[in-house]
Amino acid sequence: MNKLKDRLLRALFAHLGRCSDASRLRWGRALGWLGVRLMGSRVKVVRANLRACFPALSDDEREAILRRHFRLLGQSVVDRGLLWFGSRERMESVLQIEGLEHLQTLLDQKRRILMLAPHFIGLDASATRLTWFLKVSATLYTPQSDPEVDNIVREGRGRFNEVHLVSRRDGVRGLIRHLRNGVPVYYLPDMDFGRDGTAFVPFFGVQASTLLTTAQIARSWDAAVVPIISRLDDQTGVYHIQVLAPLDDFPGQDTPEQATARLNTLLEDWIKPDPAQYYWVHRRFKTRPEGEPSIY
Repeated sequence: MNKLKDRLLRALFAHLGRCSDASRLRWGRALGWLGVRLMGSRVKVVRANLRACFPALSDDEREAILRRHFRLLGQSVVDRGLLWFGSRERMESVLQIEGLEHLQTLLDQKRRILMLAPHFIGLDASATRLTWFLKVSATLYTPQSDPEVDNIVREGRGRFNEVHLVSRRDGVRGLIRHLRNGVPVYYLPDMDFGRDGTAFVPFFGVQASTLLTTAQIARSWDAAVVPIISRLDDQTGVYHIQVLAPLDDFPGQDTPEQATARLNTLLEDWIKPDPAQYYWVHRRFKTRPEGEPSIY
């Protein structure tokens, strides 16, 4: 049964990886439409997040962002087939990237590199495209509960060059081992991991439990922090990936809390042009300061 399930999953994703862009977009629209109607608990999370972060918008404006968010989310799920099974030649027109010269300069200087990858819809597309350029890299990985799915995800994320997938159970220490050895690290800093190693800093005016590790790692290992921003065009299915210049003087003389607040402000600036691109299905404000009620 497990082998049959594995074959069926691989056949499905392989089909999605080979189908035309028009078919990809149709599947993405269908999955996004279904998501709004079937993922009731996640729809409530998105509504709560948008209400907290964009109180000045009307209910109708936030609902429009929500619907488009699920449309983009559905497309990103369909596109796992392209990322994990599609040919590199096919992907070259879909994964458009700019700013690789920033990474090349740092590699030439033999600097340690922390690629700061906030949770945008195109997160996996960015990671795949960067593995074409980087001969070796490392990133955190959440093991899947289903062994067949886990095998497909691990193989898909490690298709190109050498990719070290560090289990979240090993935490940041696993990533630091690679960073210390000069391996560029793809790091996701903006989820709610509770209270350990975090501080409450504003995110769109709401106190959010935020990891301090970006600033701490950058200071301890003299790592350049390079933001990776991605946006998915839901009309064409093209991912636009930007490798930005390393953050200037980061963390500098700031405390970890001040530097982390600076990162959240930058993240807001990256989200504001197209809020639907951010991963609002995550309960970003799950952990609350003492005495504050849950927003969910």
